[in-house]
Amino acid sequence: MVANTAPIFTDIPNIAFVNGITAANTAKDGTGTVSTIFTAGADGAFVQKLKIRPRGTNVATVLRVFLNNGGTNATATNNILYEEVGLPATTNTEIAAIVGLDLPLGIALPAGWTIFVTLGTLVAGGYAVTAVGGDY
Repeated sequence: MVANTAPIFTDIPNIAFVNGITAANTAKDGTGTVSTIFTAGADGAFVQKLKIRPRGTNVATVLRVFLNNGGTNATATNNILYEEVGLPATTNTEIAAIVGLDLPLGIALPAGWTIFVTLGTLVAGGYAVTAVGGDY
């Protein structure tokens, strides 16, 4: 039997996160200050979703999701704005959950490609963002 050289299912979990994103980046081309959330392995990867959770009191903002071809994000042509989602203002509380959201991606990435995120405005409490996926 011949080995499967083009798998459609991931067999190596790849879950990555950034905890405490607060800085603003208004660039829509992926340059500037970014938070790398996920890097595909040597055979590529599949990313199911991002879990976005507020870490306290924040003003309303937008989370932008960029794909990067493995090059420096300082070169705009290495990046593409893939998705963006509005995040509502949140208030810190010890008696109720602060609602986050799941952002479905369902994207296969080539080897070495990365996903990074930015926020449109400066926030106080910050956000924890987790990528859920796996390497081929």
